[in-house]
Amino acid sequence: MSLLLAAADVLTLTAHTLAGLPDPDPVAPPGFEAVGTILAWAKWVGLIAAILALIAVAVMFMFNSRRGEGGEHIKTFVSILIGVMVIGAATALVGFIADA
Repeated sequence: MSLLLAAADVLTLTAHTLAGLPDPDPVAPPGFEAVGTILAWAKWVGLIAAILALIAVAVMFMFNSRRGEGGEHIKTFVSILIGVMVIGAATALVGFIADA
């Protein structure tokens, strides 16, 4: 029982020590404003590529549905949609991971 109490004391002391550490807000270094612009352009290019890929999959659906093979590109369609969601939510995902 004393080992359990000692472990609880160590955990309590560690929690109190960590609670007192500063947690400053992240600030970009001077001269890094262009990085935000580059990331915005990358997101824009990624979304344009995803839109073009969705159009290509729609064309494949159209041609293959005439031959009775329209359901084979569902996996590609879903993969592109997941990619669009990841591109659109990249900022929120990085913020979530960085806060963890």
